Amino acid sequence: MYTYLLVGLVVGIAYIYHSVVVKGKRCTSKAKLHGKTVIVTGSNTGIGKMTALDLARRGARVILACRSKRRAEAALADIKRESGSNEVVFMQLDLGSLKSVRSFAETFLKTEPRLDLLINNAGIYMPGTTDDGLGMMFSVNHIGPFLLTNLLLDRMKECGPSRVVNVSSIGHNFGTIDFNCLSTHKELGVGNSATDVFNIYANSKLCNVLFTHELAKRLQGTNVTCYTLHPGAINSELFRNVSKVFMILMKPFLMFFFKDTVAGSQTTLHCALQEGLEPLSGCYFSNCTVRNLYAKARDNAVAKKLWEVSESLSGLSS
Repeated sequence: MYTYLLVGLVVGIAYIYHSVVVKGKRCTSKAKLHGKTVIVTGSNTGIGKMTALDLARRGARVILACRSKRRAEAALADIKRESGSNEVVFMQLDLGSLKSVRSFAETFLKTEPRLDLLINNAGIYMPGTTDDGLGMMFSVNHIGPFLLTNLLLDRMKECGPSRVVNVSSIGHNFGTIDFNCLSTHKELGVGNSATDVFNIYANSKLCNVLFTHELAKRLQGTNVTCYTLHPGAINSELFRNVSKVFMILMKPFLMFFFKDTVAGSQTTLHCALQEGLEPLSGCYFSNCTVRNLYAKARDNAVAKKLWEVSESLSGLSS
């Protein structure tokens, strides 16, 4: 009898944990977005797709900025069907290519009269080097979004109040910025071991937080604000390049202890839509709540230097 009671207690605690901690808070904003235009990068899958779907349901014109045309067109059909909106379009964007980022921005600025929300959601977890000679995660997770944001900022200022939302990760807490490595390798770290890859990913997520910190300072006095966030531990395709055997073994754990993509999109939506967040520009959110950062993630000197290095590596300062 005591065994059954113990099992029941464990199951009950696990259910409460899953319901309260894993599922997390939800975005409570009732904002409608008719007449507004938003860009969501990496919106063909995962939390990006759920973010785009929610924004389309609110009446926004949604630009799906994705690398894979095939996957994006499938997502486009899904989002149009589920939202009932025809104001959803695909524009090709490869954040691992500076040429692609510039081409996307040029096409967007020529064809779209306004931009109210830029959600830098796309992210990658895999080693490698881009054709530009940059580390793959450094480029896709930071340099690409950095360049894209800067190329579109003037349009956002014209259409304000506007917001930039940068999806980071709690993994930024494990990150560091090695400027010597950046100078030598155009990368946030070296090595291909599992530990090396995780460290480089964490470093790229720290870049997101520092970028937002510095961007907020540079946007003071404008009608554009910016926010960064940890979406939660998500059962999504971010780790699709990790060993398939490992992912099969992890599947039961991922399903129970990780958020689904709808729950994972809530903090992004909170930062994009919640009324009254303007005084919190530059802040970091988790579970739809502003959070404190360790000193390294709000270091003014490091954030400024990272901005300057990013300008150089992305070609903005040339």
